[in-house]
Amino acid sequence: MAGLQKILLILLILVLVLLALVFSLNNQMAVALNFLVFETQPHGVAVWIIMAFVIGALVGVLMTVLATFRTSVSRRALQKRLDRAEQALEKTRVQNDRAI
Repeated sequence: MAGLQKILLILLILVLVLLALVFSLNNQMAVALNFLVFETQPHGVAVWIIMAFVIGALVGVLMTVLATFRTSVSRRALQKRLDRAEQALEKTRVQNDRAI
């Protein structure tokens, strides 16, 4: 089953690369982007769109990594609190057993 998933993933990646190649070949008109005071060198429309997708994917991965790190830190802190609470509860149970 894992081998089938790898094959499907590789096929999906190949199809996406092929689609990007066809797209870039059909959109070769050079365009310069103007950002208020900064203007870029002219590149093909496909280059700008593919760069936007790549940058978006990288930002998404970065945000996911940061959220995962934050969740991991929070989980560790909660686990420590739980361990301390369980130790306090056990200590209280031992004291109550001695009192009886």
